Amino acid sequence: MVYKFHTDKRTRARMSRVHSTNGKDEVALEKMLWHKGIRYRKNYKKLPGKPDIAITKYKIAIFIDGEFWHGYDWNNYKTHIKSNRDYWIKKIEYNMQHDQKVNEQLRNQDWTVLRFWSKRVLKNLEYYCSIVQWYVDSKR
Repeated sequence: MVYKFHTDKRTRARMSRVHSTNGKDEVALEKMLWHKGIRYRKNYKKLPGKPDIAITKYKIAIFIDGEFWHGYDWNNYKTHIKSNRDYWIKKIEYNMQHDQKVNEQLRNQDWTVLRFWSKRVLKNLEYYCSIVQWYVDSKR
């Protein structure tokens, strides 16, 4: 199915700046983990879902999910989508199903999967770093 979007220039410009890697949230958490001596791989392609951060030594996969793209508070939020509803609802619900499938695949390979919401990481970086640190310490 081909979707024809009718968006204004502001929306098109905003969406063109959305990237899947090296967001502020990822970079901030990566830097803090590195400073604490936790070594990792970024966007590790050898694993299902290509985790944002993969601590291979301890088999910990970390995903930092954007609220819009991964369906934060989805039952409430999807009622607020006004344009291109058919496309966006289908797209985001697919993303949510894919996330669950990736989680299952990683767990079947004995990986610990951590998923954090982007805005929460940015607001409370030290807290999320301490969660990762706890999992690393528990596997040492």
